Amino acid sequence: MELEKLYDLSVLVNDSERLVLEELGKRLDSEVADGLCDCQDCVLDIATLALNALKPHYHASLLGTFYAHAAEADGYADEVKAAVDAAIRKVRKNPSHV
Repeated sequence: MELEKLYDLSVLVNDSERLVLEELGKRLDSEVADGLCDCQDCVLDIATLALNALKPHYHASLLGTFYAHAAEADGYADEVKAAVDAAIRKVRKNPSHV
């Protein structure tokens, strides 16, 4: 069964992805100024590493969005920052384009 043909899966959202990309977006300019490579491969590696280190937070409704924002206030944002930090350090030491 091909679910994509039967159901609208576009409403399925991973808030972890949104938070990681927001945090990386805030940090990228200063990290690049400090020597981090900002090629597509390295940026995607950072995002992927950070997301794999985090528990996913999926939702498929407006109510789920409210719960996701409440989780941010409960310290999940700190976990996201730590995961992005670790991913930046790892990619800085081992860029994939080399």
